[in-house]
Amino acid sequence: MLQCFLESKPLFYDEIDYERMPRIYAGIASCFHLPKIVHIVGTNGKGTTGRFLATALYKKGFHVGHYTSPHIMKFNERIWYDGENISDVALEDTHKELLSILTQEDRDALSYFEYTTLLAMLFYSNKCDYIILEAGLGGEHDATSVFQSDITLITPIDKDHESFLGSSIEEIARTKMLSIKSVAIVATQKHPVVYEVLREIEKEQGIKAFRVEDLITQKDRTNITLIAEHEHLAGYLQQNLALSIATLNYLGITYNAENFFDARLFGRVTYLSENILIDVGHNVLAADSLQQYLQPKKYTFIYNSYRDKNYKEILAILKPVIDEVELIDVYNARIEESAYLQKVLDELGIKYRKFETIKPEKEYVVFGSFSVVEAFLEFWQK
Repeated sequence: MLQCFLESKPLFYDEIDYERMPRIYAGIASCFHLPKIVHIVGTNGKGTTGRFLATALYKKGFHVGHYTSPHIMKFNERIWYDGENISDVALEDTHKELLSILTQEDRDALSYFEYTTLLAMLFYSNKCDYIILEAGLGGEHDATSVFQSDITLITPIDKDHESFLGSSIEEIARTKMLSIKSVAIVATQKHPVVYEVLREIEKEQGIKAFRVEDLITQKDRTNITLIAEHEHLAGYLQQNLALSIATLNYLGITYNAENFFDARLFGRVTYLSENILIDVGHNVLAADSLQQYLQPKKYTFIYNSYRDKNYKEILAILKPVIDEVELIDVYNARIEESAYLQKVLDELGIKYRKFETIKPEKEYVVFGSFSVVEAFLEFWQK
């Protein structure tokens, strides 16, 4: 079974072997028959940008795959095809097929994310007109970068995963943008240095880059407003929508606003009920976007954080919209010890308590990571 196989693989590594995925894929590439690939790289907004684009292409009559990560409740969420998550049967069949073309040594060596990336791409082989391929945490050395993409979308770039990507915006931007194979469309960026890095890479690599504004017309802006009103999109989700529309324009594919209806990716500013909003954001840029969306009201935040996240800065950004924090238990080796989180909350003057239950008179925001949302949903569904 796939689940048992994946459970034998660690989710995270202190060091990453950047040679492994290119070497293994080169040995089995002839087994993959892939269509046009849109590669999505960046810090925030990859999932929603991809789902907007994939849904619109599907509604236009194309066969489309959207590979995204991580999942919230079930692994199948990672492999979307023509409007639905992959079935358990198709997943197991593809797993068997992939095992049959890998050596035992390569099966054992591949990381969780590397294996699941190959799994998705093998499933999409001979099925799709387009694959929307979302990078994991990286760019140049990401497992998804072994595939020859036709166009790369660069979502907003900010600090995250610094131990792997670099300590400055410039370093992170360069790492991510070196994944561009030929053509890129770049979303509106918070940090001007991202554009400077882009110009350098254009010259060094001979690639062609467009800013999203270069490919958006006034008619598109009108459509974005219409879609945003219909779908109740937060401001940052409208930016992701603009990037997906710019991509359609670049590809020469006409669309109408209805093609983007019901294209939301679950967990991104999603209302479970009138008083419970969940968001899988987990970094400074995500916190800033959420704070802008929520202001001027205050909410009870159901929260926890990984140790490697800058949770002090994240909580400082969110403080204007926090009434109090309720710390939810998350069973994950990367989760920070409660004592350290409580110390930061004390320093920021934010009230907190342990999460126990939902009260109908209060308004809640569940935020902190995919693991936090997953832990809350397990409580919610009981």
